[in-house]
Amino acid sequence: MLNIYVLEDHFIQQNRIEEVIHTILKKNNIKVGDFEVFDKPNQLLESITERGSHQLFFLDIQIKDDTKKGLEVAKQIRKNDPYANIVFFTTHSEYLPLTFQYQLAALDFIDKSLEGEDFQKRVESIILLTCKKIQSQNPEDAFRIENAKTVIQVPFHDILYFETSDIVHKVILYTKEEQIEFYGSLSQIEKSDPRLFKCHKSFLINPENIIKLDKSTGTVYFENGGVCYVSKLKLKKLLERISL
Repeated sequence: MLNIYVLEDHFIQQNRIEEVIHTILKKNNIKVGDFEVFDKPNQLLESITERGSHQLFFLDIQIKDDTKKGLEVAKQIRKNDPYANIVFFTTHSEYLPLTFQYQLAALDFIDKSLEGEDFQKRVESIILLTCKKIQSQNPEDAFRIENAKTVIQVPFHDILYFETSDIVHKVILYTKEEQIEFYGSLSQIEKSDPRLFKCHKSFLINPENIIKLDKSTGTVYFENGGVCYVSKLKLKKLLERISL
């Protein structure tokens, strides 16, 4: 389900954006899991508990006297979530080149000086595009982990493997794009999707993304340079699952 977050420190603009988004959601009968408006960057960043293409952020580039604060916030979001949708609000078109310099893969750049209907149309097009992206995802390729502390949603084909963390009760997920550490257990994750394979007490892998298997050493390799061990008892079953 779509989540929308807004970062805008100007009270009048904040109310305007919030009202426009509510109008768009009602007009198009769009239900959201979360819709929050913030005026402080740290509040927004601390509120993020999910990752995925269902996350939509509208960020003002200039916060208070910091002309690039919105870009820094976007950089932090992008670092933790390569799939999130990021849109910038600003009255300074000269900042547009900076969004490319920061390598943020922004979805759009909306001028706050646009008049009522034009402004709403731009925001509406972004929300509808994000909804379309969510709906077009193959349900079979979706992978979701949810517990009391976090929600993670990533395409299954991007998953390389899970590894137990040095921190008790934590697991590290390695994907083609990122590395995510969260509270959980390999046994719980294994039960959530039969496509995953527990090859070792410390590793849970996606067999589809193995690029090399060394039977003599009992190790499998992935495109990120990661290496996982395979126990002798699991080697035969793994060989039956893959065609290397």
